This record gives sequence, C-alpha cells and structure tokens, in this order.
Amino acid sequence: MDAEIIAIGSELLTPYRQDTNSLYLTEHLNQLGVEVTFKTVVGDTRPHLVQVGKTALGRADVIIFMGGLGPTEDDITREAVAAALGLKLRRDPELVAALYARFAALRRTMPENNERQCDVIAGAAVLPNEKGTAPGQWIEGDYEGKKKIVLLLPGPPWELKLMFEKQVLERLRAALPPAHIATRVLKVAMVPESTCDARIAPIYKKYPDVQTTILADAGEIQVHLRSRAESLAAGRQRVDALADELEDELGDSVFSTGGESLEQIVAYFLEMRGTTVSVAESCTGGMISEHLTSISGSSRYFLGGAVVYSNELKTSLADVPALLIAQHGAVSKQVAAALAESIRRRTNSTLGLSVTGVAGPTGGTEDKPVGLVFHALTDGVQTEVVERKFIGDRERVRRWAMRQALDLLRRKLM
Repeated sequence: MDAEIIAIGSELLTPYRQDTNSLYLTEHLNQLGVEVTFKTVVGDTRPHLVQVGKTALGRADVIIFMGGLGPTEDDITREAVAAALGLKLRRDPELVAALYARFAALRRTMPENNERQCDVIAGAAVLPNEKGTAPGQWIEGDYEGKKKIVLLLPGPPWELKLMFEKQVLERLRAALPPAHIATRVLKVAMVPESTCDARIAPIYKKYPDVQTTILADAGEIQVHLRSRAESLAAGRQRVDALADELEDELGDSVFSTGGESLEQIVAYFLEMRGTTVSVAESCTGGMISEHLTSISGSSRYFLGGAVVYSNELKTSLADVPALLIAQHGAVSKQVAAALAESIRRRTNSTLGLSVTGVAGPTGGTEDKPVGLVFHALTDGVQTEVVERKFIGDRERVRRWAMRQALDLLRRKLM
C-alpha cells in the first residue's frame, strides 16, 4: 500500500519552520512495508486543505494529516478532512467532559474554544493524546470503492510520536496486507555523480523490481536500493543481487555497504592495523580532525594535529621551512608533503596527513585557482601527494578536501 503525508500549517510555508514529523513517519511506514509516494505541505486555508485531501484520497491508500487539531480559528483540519470525505462532524460530549476535567485538575479555567478539539468525524475512532489536549482520529472505510485509512495526528512532535507509537502502530500493522521493504545503501568516495551513474545505470536498469536512487554530496555518492516484496527475504535477495553487481563495477570506490560513514571505515582500519595518525590542516580549518574525532575511542589512533592557516604557523608549528614556502607557495605539493612529514615526526605518529589549498571565493590566481587543493600522506618512508581541483563554493571545496583526505587515508590502510 502507498501513503501520503500531509503537513498542515502556514508556518511550514515560511523560512522559519521545517516539517520533521514526516521523516519519522516515513521510517515507521517503511518498516510496515508502506511506501510513502507523496508528501504535501499546505497552509491553514480551508479550500486548499480540502483540495489537498481529495487529491490524496484519490492516489494513496493511507493518508496522514499532521497538525491543525488545536483550539484556534486556524486549526481547521477536522472540518477540512470531513468535507473532503463527505462526512459530518459531531461534538463528543465525553471528550468535552474529559477536557474540562483536565483543565480543572490543573486549576485552570478552560476557554470555550477548546471544545472544538472534541469534534469527531463520523465513524472515526478517537486516538487519546497523553501529551496534549487535541485527540487524534482514525478513519477506516471505502472511498469511491477503494479501502482507505485516514489519520489525523497532532502537529507537535512529542505528541505525534507518542500517539503514533501507542495508538496507531499496531492498529496499522493489523490493517495492512503483509509487505516488506528491503533496503541497502552503497557509499562511494570521490566519484562524480554523473560518472557514477553512467557506470551503474546499465546495471540497475536490469532490476525493475528495485528502486535505485542516487544522492550526491561533496566527495560522497550514496546509492540507495529499495525493493518491496511480500517477504523480507525476497526483497533482500533482489537488493543484494543488485548491490553485488554495483560493487563489482565500482570496485574499491565503494567504502561502505552497511551505512557506515567514511570516518567510521577509516577508524576501523586504523584500529585493525594498530596505526596512529596526526593531521596538519590549512584550508579545511580542522574539519579532518573533527571528523576523525567524531568516533568514540578515536584517542587510540588519532594523536592530534594542527590548523596551520598562516605561513608563519606552517613554519613555527609544523616545521615547514620558510624558504620552501617562498619558493613554491603555501599551496603546493612540496609544502603539502612537508606538512605531512613534519606533523608525523612531531607527534611520533605512524602516519602524517596534510591538506593545503585555495578554498575561495577569493585568493585564487591563474596558476593556483580557487578549488586547487594538495593532500599528502606519509609513513616516513613513502609520501603520496594528490592534487585535486574541486568545483563549488567555499564550503563545498572544503568538504571535498576533507573527504579526499579521509579517502586517501582509507586507501593507504586498505
């Protein structure tokens, strides 16, 4: 079955609020074998909400409305959903009494407009709200000859999550036909998105029962594989078969098939080989060190580092000769190699890693344009220097440079 999630609230159409509830609901729906095919955000306008509701009823089996269940005039979800379904609202006297009792227990006088929260769509089951005053509603029945499940849930995340887990999850499990969604994620380092897709598209097109989605970030591609089947084993068989073929094609560019981050994989290799590393960073400003130390227990392999942004600090903290910088420039393979060896020697680490470059948007020249970055990795005997030219704004260049450094370290340890 397919689902549509509708987030209600004019504030969600401004730059100041984000819908995060739908991410939570999507995860749990997927675990039940339900694919979320549409997500809609609509303001507190009745005609728009009715229209959105009718559209969702025409294309999804499970429709979840979030928000707009409060006591104020712009809380119109109940009225709009009833209109979309062609059903009437009734005010539940038991809910009204319970609400007055709740306010009385808090020694507060309840404003009369709170009674609006007790309006129930005909045929709906009321979902108690342990964290707030607005109950949810469950409507199950035929709509134009097709079985539909319609849910009204409160907008505040702490109310929605508790209600879903306690009042909805098992009810949905019982109402839905058996289905499972198997997933795999392949993470690929330092391959451009278009290049990655050109190589793997001929493969994944042979698997029509597996949905393939490619997500790109600076220095990392994620290939998401999903297959819905009557059994989890059948779905996994499909995605695993495709994943194996994709791994064969992409080779050691694939650094993770189980969801691990690049820094987690690097940490695994460092610990497995009993290796230590130190870092000298210029244009990344500490990003490499931050990612390496984001893993618990990183003190066992990461000895430390230095952010040597100025030429003076490259000399005083990382022992790079001033003459070398004067001859070749701070952004050069010679300085990158010197930084890596100096930081390795000063910290007595097994490996020394360095990065120096032009992150932009200023500072570039014809010979050394914005995006030019040198990485170096040394074990004291051999030094590898990688020159790259990254495209993008300052943040993107820095992220590319950070991931290139981690991937250089991963490949060395492999």
